[in-house]
Amino acid sequence: MRYAVLASALLFALPLTALAADPPPPPKQGWSGSGEAGLAAASGNTKSENLNAKIDIRFNDEQWKDDVYLLALRNKANVTTHASDGSTSTNYQLTANRYEAGASAGYKLDGRSYVVGALRYEHDEFSPYDYQYIASLGYGFQALKNAHDELAFEVGAGYKTTQPTAQYLSNPAPPPDLLKLKPDADSSAAGRGKLDYKHRFNANTSLIDTLLVENASGNTFVQNDAGVAVKMNSSLALKLGYQFRHNSEVRPGFKHSDELLTTNLVYGF
Repeated sequence: MRYAVLASALLFALPLTALAADPPPPPKQGWSGSGEAGLAAASGNTKSENLNAKIDIRFNDEQWKDDVYLLALRNKANVTTHASDGSTSTNYQLTANRYEAGASAGYKLDGRSYVVGALRYEHDEFSPYDYQYIASLGYGFQALKNAHDELAFEVGAGYKTTQPTAQYLSNPAPPPDLLKLKPDADSSAAGRGKLDYKHRFNANTSLIDTLLVENASGNTFVQNDAGVAVKMNSSLALKLGYQFRHNSEVRPGFKHSDELLTTNLVYGF
């Protein structure tokens, strides 16, 4: 899905010259935030439950711009397995279970630039990596901010640790039938880059796109979150989101990329 990332990059470039003369809106001061959640459940001939939720809290004043978020994704569904003797069995089990937390603190140098420290941790039971976490320090710049468009980027360096998912190997001596092999965690210096873009089509409809890149010696992680939000009133909105995640290095049996499509109710405060 390299085209999804390329399309997002093109979205960043489109508005740069179109509306540069518009006066920028005044930045919102103090605390603000949003919470969003989506739930889907099916029963009958098939059975599944899906829940995704995120809370994002921000602080902004003349000197600081800070952000803290928590995210959860969980899915259970009927899974059919085929045994070596030809028999099949269906079990209701987890098929997605990911938790993520992140925080950043930006100290403003002037109206556009700032120094930023960032932390991110994720745990994913259905990923090539059980967990990844990174701490970085870098520079941020507000490249564009007017009544219709906002574009900011951050670049920095830090330290990242990844834990590859454990492998289960056949064990000829009973019991057990399977032998669990847990690889060592990999820690190294890392580079971090982030792009945040927002376009307001009108007072009620907005496009948001965030591209994150973490480059370490053992793996390059790329995540792109794109979404369209439509306000229903001053506090509530509906949001259609598309997430693309890619790990450059995975062991055999794992795919490099994951995609997630969500439809959520968003509450802003």
